[in-house]
Parts: sequence; C-alpha cells; structure tokens
Amino acid sequence: MFAGTFTALITPFRDGRLDHEAFKALIDRQVTAGITGIVPVGTTGESPTLNPDEHLEVIKAAVEFADGRTLVVAGSGANSTSEAIHLTEAAEKAGANASLQVCPYYNKPSQEGLYQHYKAVAENTGLPIMLYSVPGRSVIEIGIETVARLANDCENIIANKEAGGSVERVNQLMQAVPEDFQILSGDDPLTLPFMSCGAVGLVSVAANLIPAVMVNLVSLCLDGQFVEAREVQKRYYPLLSGLMGLDTNPVPIKSAVALQGYCGDEIRLPLVNLTPEKTEQLKHLLKTYALL
Repeated sequence: MFAGTFTALITPFRDGRLDHEAFKALIDRQVTAGITGIVPVGTTGESPTLNPDEHLEVIKAAVEFADGRTLVVAGSGANSTSEAIHLTEAAEKAGANASLQVCPYYNKPSQEGLYQHYKAVAENTGLPIMLYSVPGRSVIEIGIETVARLANDCENIIANKEAGGSVERVNQLMQAVPEDFQILSGDDPLTLPFMSCGAVGLVSVAANLIPAVMVNLVSLCLDGQFVEAREVQKRYYPLLSGLMGLDTNPVPIKSAVALQGYCGDEIRLPLVNLTPEKTEQLKHLLKTYALL
C-alpha cells in the first residue's frame, strides 16, 4: 500500500486559521505531479500547535480536496494514547485511507509502553497504520524488536516511517520484520541509501516544493534504476540538505513554498519565520534550481 512517494504536507494559515484555498491548491499540485499520497498534520503540518478541532479540520479538508485522486495518510498520533485513539477514529470516519502514528513524545515510555500504546490504537481502528520513529523529535525510538512485535501482532500495523537517519537501522529492520512489512524513508536526503537497502518509499518534506522530482527519484529506485536515481540524488542533494539545514522543519519548506506564491509564510509560535539573512540564503538556493 505504501510503496511510493508521500508528501508530508505543510499547513497553510491565513490570519491564524487554515487557509482552505491555499491548501486545495497545494494538494492539486501534488496530484498533478503523480504523488502516491499526502500526509496532512504530521510534523511538517505543525501538528503540535493545532488544537483537536483544527487537527480534524485539516484531515477533513485533505480528504475533501484529494477527492479520491491520491491516498490520504492522516497524522493522528499523539503522546496520549486516548488522544491518538480519538484522532484516529475521527480520521477514519472522515475518510482517510491510513494513519501515521508518531512515536509518543515527551513521556519517554518504555518499549513495553510503546507496544501497548500502538496495540491499543490498532485495536480501535480499521485503518492501515504507519509507525513513525523520529528520535530527534520524540527523544526515544521505536525499538527494532518492538516494531517487529507490532508487525506480527497487529494486522493493520503494516509500515514504518524511519526518520532516525540510520541506514544500519533500515538493515536491522529488514532482518526483523515480516517480508510484507513496508519501510519508508522519513528523510529526503537519505531516500536513495534507504531504498537501496529495502525501503519501498518516502514520506517527503521537499515534495511540497518539488513533487515531480521526488516522485521520479522514488520511482527510479523502485524500478531498480539506481544509477539514474543516483544522478537525481546528486543533482538535488544540495537543495534537500539545504532546506533541512536552514532552520527547524517546517520553517524552511513553508518559507520556500510561500516564496513561490502558493501560500503565506504564516507560522505558529513557538516556531518563528526565517531571519532576513536566512531568507536570502533560501532565495539563492531556490534560484540555483530555477524554483523562483
């Protein structure tokens, strides 16, 4: 189900609220580029600063605007199990195709706690679930044995978004999980090495800006055309790494898409916009790739 390219969508705001017009335009752009699916309300969608009503508003809008043209993988995880269950049940009712479940953050649960958390979510939804291991955000990672245990025990936990930055961990997962369990890269610059080790796709931040490029890169990898994929990786690596290096995601990517005119650059505290100096660096980077 998850083989391909999924865009971790930014959430465009206007005067403190979801900008529905801009959001639709962003989704239409993704569909035109041939994206496999969209992921609203993940890290890139500023989920920590949305209240529950806004969270569900974004998911419902994504389902409406996608209109069956691409998969909708709703970010419905939380650091509270009951909240994750509530959001996931609501996402399923809204028509989402699957759920992205972030590793609970701040609480620092044990691996047994993680297992029980995800098992409880899985038991309360019929949606396919993609786990999301991102230790840079949540402090802990979903252990290899925990992923394997969940994959074997919960029939609807079928994938893992791996955002720990380790190719070795992808190799370890490939040894531990069932053959039909799917691993996706959660880092744009690591797409090629992850997929060369067995990952089947990407949840991409950069696809907000260059969706067709990321679709092409992943497609080449899936087709085993790694020489051609390496050329794409080489060409766009400075852009992919540059976007992540300017500031905390999603500040640079939202600024880049705003500079292109697709949305405003409004972002919610405690995140703040790029400094004037970094904005100039971003403009220079985008012009290098004829994106401005």
